Amino acid sequence: MLKLFKLAVAAICWLTLPVSPSWAHDSNEIAKQIAPTGTLRAVINLGNPILAHVDSQSSEPTGVSVDLAQALAQRLKVPLKLMTVSSAAKSVESVTSGNADVGFFAIDPVRGQGISFTPAYVVIEGSYLVRNNSPLKQNEEVDQSKHTVVVGKGSAYDLFLTRELKSAHLIRTNTSPEVVPFFVSENHDVAAGVKQQLEADAKRLGGLRLLPGHFMVIEQAMGQPLGRTQSAKTFLKNFVEDMKSNDFVRDSLIRHHIDGASIP
Repeated sequence: MLKLFKLAVAAICWLTLPVSPSWAHDSNEIAKQIAPTGTLRAVINLGNPILAHVDSQSSEPTGVSVDLAQALAQRLKVPLKLMTVSSAAKSVESVTSGNADVGFFAIDPVRGQGISFTPAYVVIEGSYLVRNNSPLKQNEEVDQSKHTVVVGKGSAYDLFLTRELKSAHLIRTNTSPEVVPFFVSENHDVAAGVKQQLEADAKRLGGLRLLPGHFMVIEQAMGQPLGRTQSAKTFLKNFVEDMKSNDFVRDSLIRHHIDGASIP
């Protein structure tokens, strides 16, 4: 009986020992690693309508990236600060400089020099827009020295086309929403960007058409400064996978009426 009592006491003592950090991460510690200021600073790029836009009634940013930022702040149990910018380049700068804790980006090797990416949470298409009377019929016909292609500076399309186009000339606007108006006003040959933005501009301005298919498929992911801890990177990666598997991302896309985006 005494032996059994000693074994029981030993078992209780073992069960009440502190849990090793190697087995479980304290949620407060993870929050400090991801949001060291105590507030989650999320940069929101309003230049990509797939990710975010300003609500016409509330004048507040809304969209799938805003929903994900809010969900992450809730999971970390910290306040959220949304930092809105007008271009991908400014969003990248905010995170690489450490002025923002998380952002929403197209995965690209150039950006990977300063940003740690999660797996993609959504995939979208990059397309070409031309005038109705343009002789261009296929994406493959664009890369000729006589053609100018307008693209948003620092966007995923800019980075991709800078590597891929060998003959056509890239013309860069400050932000992606400026691409089509500039393309039309300056009489350039092609506009490049996210398919949904180009479709909306073509409908609004008239006399324009998309070339069939796409010139690139864009993987949109969350990202944080490269110098964050491995635990912080693993936490954010698992968060994104969670938001995909529990249909949070799908429901957000439906709620914001986003068509043409798929969940990888």
